[in-house]
Amino acid sequence: MTDAVLGDLEPSAVRVRFPPSPTGLLTVGNIRSALFNWAFARHFGGKLVLRIEDTDTARNTAEGYRYTYDALRWLGLTWDEGPEVGGDFGPYLQSERMDIYADVVAKLMAAGRAYHCYCSQEELDQRREAARTAGQHSGYDGHCRNLSPEQVQAYVDEGRRPVVRLRMPDHPIVFDDLVRGEITFLPENLGDYVLVRANGYPLYPLVNPVDDALMEITHVLRGEDLLPSTPRQIALYEALADIGVGSGRTPRFGHLPFVMGEGNKRLSKRDKGSGLTEYVDRGFLPEGLLNYLALLGWSIAEDRDVFTMAEMVEAFDIRKVNSNAARFDPKKCEAINAAHMRLLPQEEFAQRMIPFLAATGVLPEQPSEEQLAVLRAAVPLVQERMNTLSESDEMLGFLFVDEDAFRVDPDAAAKVLTGDAHAVLDAAAKALADLGDTEWTTEAIEAALRASLIDGLGLKPKNAFGPVRVAISGRRISPPLFESLELLGREKSLHRLERARRTT
Repeated sequence: MTDAVLGDLEPSAVRVRFPPSPTGLLTVGNIRSALFNWAFARHFGGKLVLRIEDTDTARNTAEGYRYTYDALRWLGLTWDEGPEVGGDFGPYLQSERMDIYADVVAKLMAAGRAYHCYCSQEELDQRREAARTAGQHSGYDGHCRNLSPEQVQAYVDEGRRPVVRLRMPDHPIVFDDLVRGEITFLPENLGDYVLVRANGYPLYPLVNPVDDALMEITHVLRGEDLLPSTPRQIALYEALADIGVGSGRTPRFGHLPFVMGEGNKRLSKRDKGSGLTEYVDRGFLPEGLLNYLALLGWSIAEDRDVFTMAEMVEAFDIRKVNSNAARFDPKKCEAINAAHMRLLPQEEFAQRMIPFLAATGVLPEQPSEEQLAVLRAAVPLVQERMNTLSESDEMLGFLFVDEDAFRVDPDAAAKVLTGDAHAVLDAAAKALADLGDTEWTTEAIEAALRASLIDGLGLKPKNAFGPVRVAISGRRISPPLFESLELLGREKSLHRLERARRTT
């Protein structure tokens, strides 16, 4: 991998970047790109640069900056250079680099690598339509590429404000994509493109390569949607090298496959399941979500889906990323997350549940030692049953909720607390009332209920224990019943059984 990916570059000299815009929430596609860049940098012992592309001031939000930093830290995708970290190649917000872009453009103009284009949008549209009608390439036709001083002056006299275009080479641009292999773009398909608007505002095709060059980025791993812009950027890298901007090294490119959603359509930020916030709110583990996103184009082994981020870093090979589009499967994503929940030590699992139990009010943000003891004892009962941490309240909330606030789910009551349920609850309450506080153990509770409900009433376990479960937990599905009764305690258990008897 080293020779094919690094060439003559020392592994520790690897520099990659993740350049989000502070215009909204991170999507799973954004995160997958950040993850692959992070894993690539960590694999070689190189550096990940976080660069905020905030030149679109109309769409930026103050919250967007903070959200980006917090989201990446929640994921564990820490950066080596960038906002809040610093580095030798700052500033790392593009909005603070405008003077740099203006200086570079002036140098490109002076060297003849860029030029002013005075064509109006109407003129461009007319010429493009004529080219299409004639069956010719409809890109920019180079009208202003070689204007005479007199022609330039005539445009100036008309009061036209020019854009700045890069003078593209007249030869094919060929590069070895780290994911897709050798790719060739012919010059007739690559018109001179705009670097700076007529109002003087620099565009993405300028600022992105300029920043990469000045920050000495060695590898660019990004989405497949940006592949068409690559030959233009390579041409700009070459022009920058000619004028002495940056290290003179053109980055290696790797274009990651699209992430597809429902209907085999590209997953959009508007689609359900595309935004990071949804997974945070649902209680996904960062390591579980990242593990699944890594599988969207890469695998650690043919027969293995679950791995740690440390294992990914050790094994990551950009050349093994599949170029075919990857389909996002919500069910598999949840299954991978569930597998990571099973891997957590019990104490850590308990700690991760606390914020979700606190969010519903059944636990304080800093539980008492007594509450923590109950929670720790309950973890073995639910850790194998849960898929996300947002299920914490559904599974264990009944153990902590205040008795005045405890409610039985109406649907569960309608389906279970009917018919012979009153007789079942009456027998259960009498059997359990005979157990003293010192006898209130899982084993004794099970023995008492089986003797009373199964042997005494001749019921099948489902019919015997279903009403008790609903009365105690408020739900049809709960942790194991006998253990739940022990954890809830004798007084609360008998109180809930009595209340259920009165309403059945």
